[in-house]
Amino acid sequence: MKRIFPALLLIAALLFPFFFRDYWLYVAIIGLYYAILASSWSMLAGQVGLISFAHAAFAGIGAYTSALLVIHGGLSIPLAMVAGALAAAVVGLGIGALTLRMRGPYLALTTLAFSEILRIFITAEYQLTQGSIGLKVPLILDGNKLVCYYTGLALFVLTLVVLTFLIHSRVGLFLVAMREDEDGAATRGVDTVAYRLVAFVVTSAFAGLAGGYYAHVVGLVSPQMVRMGEMGLILAMSVFGGLESLLGAALGAIFLQTLTEYLRIFAEWRLAIFGALVLFTLKFAPEGILPRAYLYAERFMDRWLSREPR
Repeated sequence: MKRIFPALLLIAALLFPFFFRDYWLYVAIIGLYYAILASSWSMLAGQVGLISFAHAAFAGIGAYTSALLVIHGGLSIPLAMVAGALAAAVVGLGIGALTLRMRGPYLALTTLAFSEILRIFITAEYQLTQGSIGLKVPLILDGNKLVCYYTGLALFVLTLVVLTFLIHSRVGLFLVAMREDEDGAATRGVDTVAYRLVAFVVTSAFAGLAGGYYAHVVGLVSPQMVRMGEMGLILAMSVFGGLESLLGAALGAIFLQTLTEYLRIFAEWRLAIFGALVLFTLKFAPEGILPRAYLYAERFMDRWLSREPR
């Protein structure tokens, strides 16, 4: 089931544009942006045990870096997106090098402060970023939604493949060991700081890549990208889908992004409904929706296969 389900999802994703166009295709494009962010953040929080509040900020760095390189540097959009990912990775390396040697809430507090400083900087540097008005960005193939969708799907699959490979590698084994018992891992010779830094830089890079993608499919980047509300949304999506499941976090992102579109008719009440749904998940399915869905599916298959033929 755990192998068949992702394959079925991929087939459904590939066929999606043949059944849904225009508005819902655009919703799916934004959902893929959040799916990359949620899955990479769940890797950091669920597999490594590091809580960072700068994931949306790294996406903003990737978005603005890519946008400025295309506008002022004449770089092609694909290369600019890669440069945005590298810029986010470099900033992540700097923050991680300063904080990951310390224990406790230092990383969370540092990334929280960094996110707010970045938002203020983007807002204040009007000549460079157009401030709160937002910076207009060239679109991928003049905004062709079909190309934008399949580009986002390819980036999402790339994110899952790389992060899954990392989790199942020797590095991933060390990361899980550190999450469960950091002192025990250190006494076994694991360089805990180095491996946490690797995870932090890699997930920061994917956040930056997602930000570059967002910039060139929406056509506008603004300080709203890095506000704490966006970080809270990413966190909620990851928790809803399952912190220890990359695919689950991504599905949580896509589901909640779609749900917010349906809940627009409730105006401000949609935020309360959204929050209540997350609290309900924490109460009755703290491991997330995907592991619980796997459990119910396996039970159903066991009962169906164990039925005696009539």
